[in-house]
Amino acid sequence: MSPVLILLIFLLQSGAGAEEIIGGHEVKPHSRPYMAFIQFVCDDVDICCCGGFLVRDDFVLTAAHCLGSSMKVTLGAHDVTTQEKTQQIIPVAKAIPHPDYNPKDHSNDIMLLRLERKANRTKAVRTLKLPKVNAQGDSGGPLVCDNRAYGIVSFGNTESISSGIFTKVVPFMQWIKRSMKPI
Repeated sequence: MSPVLILLIFLLQSGAGAEEIIGGHEVKPHSRPYMAFIQFVCDDVDICCCGGFLVRDDFVLTAAHCLGSSMKVTLGAHDVTTQEKTQQIIPVAKAIPHPDYNPKDHSNDIMLLRLERKANRTKAVRTLKLPKVNAQGDSGGPLVCDNRAYGIVSFGNTESISSGIFTKVVPFMQWIKRSMKPI
């Protein structure tokens, strides 16, 4: 089976140039129940947003460059501009960027978000499996193959999806498992 790239483009700040799906199509509502919409305060003033995905009922995986203050995660949304009964909005208790994240070259651009409470699993909210160890536009969103997350959208230009840069998940599995251990 050839790898399938699934990216959901969420509504970004006005003028950010990604208010629409580019080179793709709108998916069936709630067919990607692991997707998360992350809003946060950036530059101490602006409201910014990123994508992410639920990897455990209390953790979302995203890109480290999506770090900000007053972070909140919306799960179960098909359209974040409208209030849907399926939506769960959960504040972030703790952001855990990779300790070696380098914003200058985007190396180790991976971050876990511990949610203040566990998400309620529904048809619209589910976790995405991480791989076992033995883009454009949607920072923090997953690169999915065989229903597992193998990459995280890190950065790229707005010209084409092929120029997007992904952070591979597999090399970070030990860090992810350590970081998600109960307190």
